[in-house]
Amino acid sequence: MADSPNCDLKSLSPLQLFEKVTEQGEKVRALKAGKAPKDEIDAAVRMLLSLKLSYKTATGQDYQAGLPPRDLTLINNGTTKEEDEDFVDPWTVQTSNAKGVDYDKLIVRFGSSKIDTDLINRIERATGQKPHRFLRRGIFFSHRDMDQILDAYENKKSFYLYTGRGPSSQAMHVGHLIPFIFTKWLQEVFDVPLVIQLTDDEKYLWKDLTTEKAYEYAKENAKDIIACGFDVNKTFIFSDLDYLGTSTGFYKNIVKVQKHVTFNQVKGIFGFTDSDCIGKISFPAIQAAPSFSSSFPQIFNGKENIQCLIPCAIDQDPYFRMTRDVAPRIGQPKPALLHSVFFPALQGAQTKMSASDPNSSIFLTDTPKQIKTKINKHAFSGGRDTIEEHRKYGGNCDVDVSFMYLTFFLEDDDRLEQLKQAYTSGELLTGELKKVLIETLQPLIAAHQERRKKVTDEMVKQFMTPRKLAFEF
Repeated sequence: MADSPNCDLKSLSPLQLFEKVTEQGEKVRALKAGKAPKDEIDAAVRMLLSLKLSYKTATGQDYQAGLPPRDLTLINNGTTKEEDEDFVDPWTVQTSNAKGVDYDKLIVRFGSSKIDTDLINRIERATGQKPHRFLRRGIFFSHRDMDQILDAYENKKSFYLYTGRGPSSQAMHVGHLIPFIFTKWLQEVFDVPLVIQLTDDEKYLWKDLTTEKAYEYAKENAKDIIACGFDVNKTFIFSDLDYLGTSTGFYKNIVKVQKHVTFNQVKGIFGFTDSDCIGKISFPAIQAAPSFSSSFPQIFNGKENIQCLIPCAIDQDPYFRMTRDVAPRIGQPKPALLHSVFFPALQGAQTKMSASDPNSSIFLTDTPKQIKTKINKHAFSGGRDTIEEHRKYGGNCDVDVSFMYLTFFLEDDDRLEQLKQAYTSGELLTGELKKVLIETLQPLIAAHQERRKKVTDEMVKQFMTPRKLAFEF
């Protein structure tokens, strides 16, 4: 067998190069394990080094086993200029633009639909409620089949909500609250059941955690979720490590999805490689299963035709594109989705926050003093270098993190617009804008902490016990 690649390496994509390096590395290991002749091993090693060099030349990154190149998923329609590149997958969000990800391009690339004024007005008519600020301000900006959900609702047909949390740490940050704040509003205005998946199995597979620690994090995160005010009679929270072994309906749906999705498909969707453990490769089916009502026979009386609506950040969409593709083939309705923008890190909108970096966000355990210090010290400013320049030219709300955070948490639209005008004109200084954010977040976090103190282990057990909810199906 020839050692030279069977195609021009320059024509290969970064992912194809990555897979060739991985494949060649496995070949070298096999030759060494089989005690092949020295010249054969040496030739294979030379080929491996050559492939690694080609990979670094193409990507600017050293090859790392199990870590696909970060430019696998670009939304720049083929443009190769670094400043135009956005990378989005379920684990990483990166952009070089201080304004954040270009969501209009993301809609085109993912093939979803923009949440426009007509849809927002229809939601208002259907519910009789003022649209949530996340809808009014474009924080939830994209959807799949929300019109079908409204058709069903207007025809007195029920649906249910499904959202989730990957418990990678004991403490959640304010960005983690976004889907739960919005899901709680959806549940209240539509009066529908809700299931919340805690993917502790995913975190065990991806992180350096024991199953016991992942499950402990799941229960701690459940307390923060419950503290958002969900109704125990209408909400089921479950841990994958716990629930999967008790529900035949849930596991049957996992197996059905697994049978109808190929390894090549999950590699293409998620960038998995031959070096990834089989748990990662099979996990997307576990995240897909709650999209089907038959996964919860205790809630839906075994019915398989109840449609699901999933509010989530758009980086989770690859899971549900896969789910929507496979659903008709296993006799299930496609889930509908509502996508949110990413909550920016304090250091700027170029990346989403990390629970492992305490200075990247405001955590739900932070004290008023910590909140003030973090915002003053770390919140990226859209202001000018000097007060004189700022008064003359004004600040840039598009890149100012304090203003971005206020769009999420300040309820008053008129007040938000006043702050925008004052900051843009130079009337309001960066320190003054940060003070407004501090005064907005401190009572919000304090109130959450007080509610969480009242969440007992017994309450968590109630929410996480499989049971009938206050709905008839």
